[in-house]
Amino acid sequence: MHERRFHADIARLRNPERLARLEVKRVVELVTQKGDIRRMLDIGTGSGVFAEAFIHAGFEVEGLDANPEMLAAARDLVPGARFQEGTAESLPYPDASFDLVFMGLLFHETDDRLKAMQEAARVTCQQVAILEWPYEAQDFGPGLEERLTEKEMQELALHAGLASLQIFHLQSLALYLLEK
Repeated sequence: MHERRFHADIARLRNPERLARLEVKRVVELVTQKGDIRRMLDIGTGSGVFAEAFIHAGFEVEGLDANPEMLAAARDLVPGARFQEGTAESLPYPDASFDLVFMGLLFHETDDRLKAMQEAARVTCQQVAILEWPYEAQDFGPGLEERLTEKEMQELALHAGLASLQIFHLQSLALYLLEK
């Protein structure tokens, strides 16, 4: 279990080149354009890069990660958010707890993608946003065998009861917005 989880050091997660590739500010703007989002969950928060950006944008943020070392770093770096240990496939929250559920470069690492999508759909009352590697060969990120096609993402969303798939193609990544 969890053999595909990210196990790099915190400094690598906050490397300026990596942060530029993530387009953090643009991603936050795209996923929060609905205006009625107040509470959000950052699944696979890592060192809290996106949690920190969502806090700065004025949202109430909770972060979840399977790695206790990452959570310790996130707590130090993002004191305004709440963090707890857990996995995307078994979220420790009641139904409809969040306006937005966000997964940043986590979805391809989940052990059960359908279960992770279903759990995200269960705990949101509005929207799920998934930032992922596009299905194309790149000099960085995971290999093609770990990446999802847009069709696979659409099918998983449909099976989880999510609709209105909107895809934004960023410089290096793909952002999927799914409505409840």
